[in-house]
Amino acid sequence: MVLAAFGYELGATWLLILHCVFGLVLVQVVFFDLEHRLILDRVIFPAMGLALALSIFSHPWWAGLATGLGAGLLFALIALIGALIFKAEAMGFGDVKLAVFIGLLLGWPSTVTALFYGVFLAGVVSIGYVIWKRSLKGTIAYGPYLAVGALILLFEMR
Repeated sequence: MVLAAFGYELGATWLLILHCVFGLVLVQVVFFDLEHRLILDRVIFPAMGLALALSIFSHPWWAGLATGLGAGLLFALIALIGALIFKAEAMGFGDVKLAVFIGLLLGWPSTVTALFYGVFLAGVVSIGYVIWKRSLKGTIAYGPYLAVGALILLFEMR
């Protein structure tokens, strides 16, 4: 369905192929992370490499790299602070790598919007989880919500 939406929106162009590849990566992250709570390096690293290579052709050439590094550092800092506060892993490193990928893929300011959407969606689901289970104990996979936020912005990009 995601690929059909890209095809309808973009038509038969080289951009359609790129959006479909990145869309497949993000969909894989959603479903695999929901089921296994894991973002695979063998999926995310090649996607990061392709996104980096393509971001070099944008203007300015360094914007995608800077956004990817900034998003990754922000999420690494959040993971570190969360681990210090909760004395346990609050956010996995896969989420940090996903933030880098989203930054490389979308650039500035779309990355901020995509991460906002992801954080908002995760917050809504977390509140629902707490209400449903009537407990503050438990965890959710964070990557799927970040990936959905990125998919929304990827659909809007041309």
